[in-house]
Amino acid sequence: MLKLGILGLGEGRSTISAALASDRYELIKICDAQIDLCKQRAKEFDFQNYTTNYQEMLDDPEIDVIAIYTPDHLHAEHVKQALLHGKHVVCTKPFIDDLSKASELLEISRESNKKVFIGQSSRFFEPVKRQRKDFDAGLIGELITIEGYYHADHRWFLEKGWSLKQSFKWLYGGLSHPTDFIRWYLPEIEEVMGYGMLSSNGAAAGLKNQDTMHFIFKAKDGRIARVSGAYTGPVQPNTRDSEMSCILRGTTGCSQADYMDLRYAVTTNTGEEQVITWEHKLKHYFRFEGKSHHAGEYQNYLEYFADSINNDTIAYPDLKEGIGTIALLQAMDKSLQTGLPVKIDDVLKEHNLSRSAISL
Repeated sequence: MLKLGILGLGEGRSTISAALASDRYELIKICDAQIDLCKQRAKEFDFQNYTTNYQEMLDDPEIDVIAIYTPDHLHAEHVKQALLHGKHVVCTKPFIDDLSKASELLEISRESNKKVFIGQSSRFFEPVKRQRKDFDAGLIGELITIEGYYHADHRWFLEKGWSLKQSFKWLYGGLSHPTDFIRWYLPEIEEVMGYGMLSSNGAAAGLKNQDTMHFIFKAKDGRIARVSGAYTGPVQPNTRDSEMSCILRGTTGCSQADYMDLRYAVTTNTGEEQVITWEHKLKHYFRFEGKSHHAGEYQNYLEYFADSINNDTIAYPDLKEGIGTIALLQAMDKSLQTGLPVKIDDVLKEHNLSRSAISL
């Protein structure tokens, strides 16, 4: 059983629940800079071993894995310190916000011989897992194109002060989910083009960056894909349209994985049509009020990472793939700013990175 420490107890709330419910981990310590949040989680989960000092967690020889859920701009340093102290690392998406730190992290990871796994949670939701399994089995033939979207009424975010800062962008906080679907099925993206706007709702609340975006991607082999996101307006009921979805269109079939309602539809290469739901697993995935936390995905990916550590295999998205996704997101960001297509290789060159050094 692996010994786990958790840093950052906002989003880390789901990971506390996941670890306590898993037979692969023993939760050793939780940490947050805010003592009140530490006490809140300690009371909520009846788990009293907390600290506000990350160094205390790093120095604990009992801890094998540190799971990091701090603000994006702190990820690089927190991951670096965990690796230097001989810990395996789970880091929430988006991985890092500064590609200039990528080369150092790659080198430290090699020297430490420890694993880094990016908690791209959407891959570990039941419909998306089934979609990938069916795709790998050839049920829809060769992939022609992929569409991903994440449309959510997140106006409640606008009540949080940090969401109104210049540093907050829905591109990284929200659209990174469907963008990861594109990366998963079309890893060699060559160029991206996008448009974005700030809605009247977002502008009235004081949001600084775009809350509505559409992008087109082109892969090296010529295939194209698209993603879209809208975050500050009403959405359709889940019975009509899931907030997040991944659609694969193949040469002999098509599939769609819907997120919030745990629904999957597929037309196979034999012409058979299926619609599958996992309503009996709602309590596994959504354990808290509403659906703002989804601990089941976190438990799924923690256990997947445990298997990779125990079997010495690569857990994807790994460090290289996480860096590649950030390069793609930064290209998307640059396209929003310039209104022009952006080549991913140009972003990599700015930071002395190459496709051969990372996963792209």
